[in-house]
Amino acid sequence: MGTNGLVPAWTPYSDKEKMVYRGVAEKVFRLSTAGLPHIPADKLDWVPISAERLKQIYDNEVSAAGAKILFHTHLSHVDHANGEVRAIIVTNKGGLSAYRAKVYIDCSGDADLCAWAGAQFHKGNAQGEKLMPATLCFTLTNVDDYAFTHGPFLHPCNPESPIYKIRECGRYPVIKTIHLCSELVGPGAVGFNAGHLWIDGTNPQALSDAMREGRQIAQAFRDGLAEFHPKAFGNAYLANTGNLMGLRETRRVVGDYELTLTDYVNRQSFDDEIARNSYFIDIHFAKDQIPKNNKEHLDFEHKYVGYGKGESHGIPYRCLCPQGLKNVLVAGRSISCD
Repeated sequence: MGTNGLVPAWTPYSDKEKMVYRGVAEKVFRLSTAGLPHIPADKLDWVPISAERLKQIYDNEVSAAGAKILFHTHLSHVDHANGEVRAIIVTNKGGLSAYRAKVYIDCSGDADLCAWAGAQFHKGNAQGEKLMPATLCFTLTNVDDYAFTHGPFLHPCNPESPIYKIRECGRYPVIKTIHLCSELVGPGAVGFNAGHLWIDGTNPQALSDAMREGRQIAQAFRDGLAEFHPKAFGNAYLANTGNLMGLRETRRVVGDYELTLTDYVNRQSFDDEIARNSYFIDIHFAKDQIPKNNKEHLDFEHKYVGYGKGESHGIPYRCLCPQGLKNVLVAGRSISCD
């Protein structure tokens, strides 16, 4: 998502005292920020991402670890029996190919392999509804750095943000909410995580339609910002939209352990934890819950109390183990959680 998805910043790496995301995560972060001279070396939270630099970092790190990379290749079928994956079928320019392994790791983001192998999963709420919305990220260039940095903060937490005038003027109807995050990702280049699209990301047609609408939303943001914040964006240029839709939620596997809101509130630790997390409960509202005003929006965002300094919770290995599958692990947002 930080490369093809154009997500413009790392979520906070610290617990407000120290870095909590370590190991491979820390190494990638340090390599990434080393290429951003405009970012202080000690900054750990909301650090911009250079998508092109990050691509090269991943290329180098994965290759150095001894793995063989195969781009432009998609999972097409899973051969499974009795709770065990026997082979996966992938599609690329070479046609169909089968791969066998002792253990398969589902990093599809949507638990595709797990679902096709018969694993149980959840989607949305208990009724399988109310999925969080998606966002197609984008980059504007030819932005005035000084005016952007010293002008009004674009985030809706600022009542003077131009997003309110953009929404209220009625000339940009594709912008349906005030969701707007931005980071200076390079000279004259600002990355945006802005706008909402309510889709089921496992529906191919809905996903395709949303890509088209997301590009329209990106253009509307460019035009709206040029109109209401001309000092920074008067000559801005829509340089790029993501090749991947920013999906916040689709399938979540039923694993050997389900991480819950109670675990978050209790700052829970686990004997088998494989990571720590200090990020706040970041829920984007369902389509029938769109806030009518700034107060409703902020009340929703601040519904759950965040952590204080030095606080975090663990993520157990059992969340990566889908029930009923003997030789599959899952990583990313589709791990087992409520």
